[in-house]
Amino acid sequence: MGKYFGTDGFRGEVNVLLTGEHAYKIGRFLGWYYTRLRMKRGDDTSPRIVIGKDTRRSSYMLEYALAAGLTASGADAYLLHVTRTPSVAYATRVDGFDCGVMISASHNPFYDNGIKLLNGNGEKMDEGVIALVEAYLDGEVTAFGERLTRLPYARREKVGRTVDYVAGRNRYVGYLISLGVYSFKGKTVGLDCANGSAWSIAGAVFEALGARVFLTGAEPNGVNINAQVGSTHIDNLRRLVVEKGLDVGFAYDGDADRCLCVDEKGRIIDGDRILYILGKHLHEKGELVGDRIVTTVMSNLGLYKALDEAGISYAQTAVGDKYVYEEMQKSGAVLGGEQSGHIIVSKYATTGDGVLTSLKLMEVALDKKLPFSALSKEMTTYPQLHRSVKVRAPQKVCETPSVLQRVKDIQARLGDKGRVLLRKSGTEPVVRVMAEAEDEAECLAVVEELTSLIRRVDESMG
Repeated sequence: MGKYFGTDGFRGEVNVLLTGEHAYKIGRFLGWYYTRLRMKRGDDTSPRIVIGKDTRRSSYMLEYALAAGLTASGADAYLLHVTRTPSVAYATRVDGFDCGVMISASHNPFYDNGIKLLNGNGEKMDEGVIALVEAYLDGEVTAFGERLTRLPYARREKVGRTVDYVAGRNRYVGYLISLGVYSFKGKTVGLDCANGSAWSIAGAVFEALGARVFLTGAEPNGVNINAQVGSTHIDNLRRLVVEKGLDVGFAYDGDADRCLCVDEKGRIIDGDRILYILGKHLHEKGELVGDRIVTTVMSNLGLYKALDEAGISYAQTAVGDKYVYEEMQKSGAVLGGEQSGHIIVSKYATTGDGVLTSLKLMEVALDKKLPFSALSKEMTTYPQLHRSVKVRAPQKVCETPSVLQRVKDIQARLGDKGRVLLRKSGTEPVVRVMAEAEDEAECLAVVEELTSLIRRVDESMG
């Protein structure tokens, strides 16, 4: 993980950790870098870079700063405006852009923002390029055999331009609608758009397929993104589904690359259950390549037991849809994801896509002619408790011998009826603690034990 770019881009509080100057310099480097790449191929045309953003007030500032940097270095900046991360990935891949940029801090509060970089295939940007961007942010970069502290400006006809590219966003909406296998006529669906990127898109897709849609979290004002709505505040959607007697509800996060589901009884279908439902359906249809799905270390023990019963194998990766996708590419798996709701169906997308996930779940329910409450009834979720402990040196704490030994002792005590996991956050100075056991009291005891130890170790480090 780099100095600025974590597992999901450069993220932090705006004008504290992430500023307009950062965005401008990122644009300057990307514009220069892709111009040089084209020159090496004998191509003197301007690079084309596509930008999308979520509904945060600061997204406009960062968008304009990025565009200024790109055009100053000779690249053309294509603006999708407010859209979702997967639509940026789609446009980058399908429309032949050199790279894509999404401005979003996902599920974080409005005062945070982030910059995610995608390569020409619509995948998370290569680590080598990220390292060059970070070097330039720090004032000096060596690329193409040159050591540079300042980048040249494009001049005269080589100065780049900005292009209104809302058509690219609309085309992705059409693509999603085209994936609908069944009519949703007669179905009632609640959608919590988190006051974010999905607010003007998700409802249109479901209505085009015939559903009667009930929207919440669809009135963005720049500062209410994820505020008591969306996938991180699922009770909002649960109330809507139960009070209106809906067939199902789907909740997205700020940039709509996540999806969580609520069945007709108001019960949560999280990312693990979504993986089970989609994985089992593909398995039964003979479309689950290698009869294998990709999960992360945070997935519930109950998922693995249910997959074993269904004859489906699995891989585990570090937390982050980036790592899930890398493993999918390596192994040829067609389905992977996270408990948080990042679900990747590689036949249709290179990133998590909340609306796409919703459509595929609707397809399973309609194909099986079952209510959503019956789709994962074979899976029993183990109690799981998470806690974040703020520390000064997350990596050092996690590698301390006394902490490692305590984790080992607890795992031995739990045996195959539970799990314990420590990991440093990719976005904050915290250690994440997760415990899983047959009952909640055991989970709580494990988390309290480790949290106390972590704090003592952190204090001892001065």
